[in-house]
Amino acid sequence: MNKNLIAPCGMNCGLCVMYLRNENKCPGCMSGRKVNSRCIKCGIKLCKNRKGEYCFDCDKFPCERLRRLDTRYKERYGMSEIANLGTIKERGIESFLLEEEKKWVNSDGILCVHDKKRY
Repeated sequence: MNKNLIAPCGMNCGLCVMYLRNENKCPGCMSGRKVNSRCIKCGIKLCKNRKGEYCFDCDKFPCERLRRLDTRYKERYGMSEIANLGTIKERGIESFLLEEEKKWVNSDGILCVHDKKRY
């Protein structure tokens, strides 16, 4: 797992189908990824209230936008960005990355959070 693939919201872009697919790969939220030659304008990524690298560095954490994203991901994919951020804040990014590797990677590849296929 790569630290540069952890978005401010706590999403591990390394588990995303857009990153894992073979064609038109997304390089991750923090890479300046583009759609139709324009940078993605993610409100969470571009948030001016955040004082550090991750959303937990904000006085409004978790904000309504992050809570909606988290609810959607918990319901659809069984993943919580807010829980991911809690782990990063409590144990540090390196510990989080090790946990992610144990949870999502095996000899068959990386399990995609979206389509549940191994890549």
